[in-house]
Amino acid sequence: MDKDSNIDMSVKLGSMHFSNPVIAASGTFAYGIEFSPFVDLNVLGGFCTKGLSI
Repeated sequence: MDKDSNIDMSVKLGSMHFSNPVIAASGTFAYGIEFSPFVDLNVLGGFCTKGLSI
């Protein structure tokens, strides 16, 4: 998707505002950084995690 597009895809869930409703699902997107060569991570709405690795 072109960042300069005139299409507003923003959504609001409760008090949270997302400029893009596409959220990478836990388990299918690893830690996210592995996909940086393929997709601009800054255009995603967020990352859904079910746990943290320390």
